[in-house]
Amino acid sequence: MSSYDPRSSGCTPFEEELINAMNNFAHSSDSPAFDTAGMVHRNRRRRATLIAGFAAALILAGGGTALASMSGDASQPAAKPAAVDHSKATFLLGGLTKTPIPVDLTGQDLATAKAQFLKAQLKTGTIVKTKSPGCKPASVVELTPHSPKIVTKGDTINVKLCAG
Repeated sequence: MSSYDPRSSGCTPFEEELINAMNNFAHSSDSPAFDTAGMVHRNRRRRATLIAGFAAALILAGGGTALASMSGDASQPAAKPAAVDHSKATFLLGGLTKTPIPVDLTGQDLATAKAQFLKAQLKTGTIVKTKSPGCKPASVVELTPHSPKIVTKGDTINVKLCAG
């Protein structure tokens, strides 16, 4: 049989060699293996990280308070807000960083307040007891100067304590 004789398949020798080469290639390579369990775990980790990121952003933006108040038990009445104004018992410590640091002494005793003043290198001024509803006796209810005024090292702060 010569190369010019017609083949039984009706293909030229070039076509037959091409088909044989393609069949050999197709049968020699392994089929790809997929790690489906690993892909599922990776997607779950990504989703959990994304949800945690959004939750952290909500909390930082102040939405956490709204979410926490919405998830409370509806059968219990809401707690009454404290009569003490936190901004009056908070001082802004400046001079250490570009942004002043708020120090809230609301409800703290005099010893704790003096320790904070000492730590911030502030002087304790006059200490006065005043009647204020809804506070525990001998706790700080007001500082002078208080926020939004910024105090720096060496300043004097006057303290008002709850008389009961």
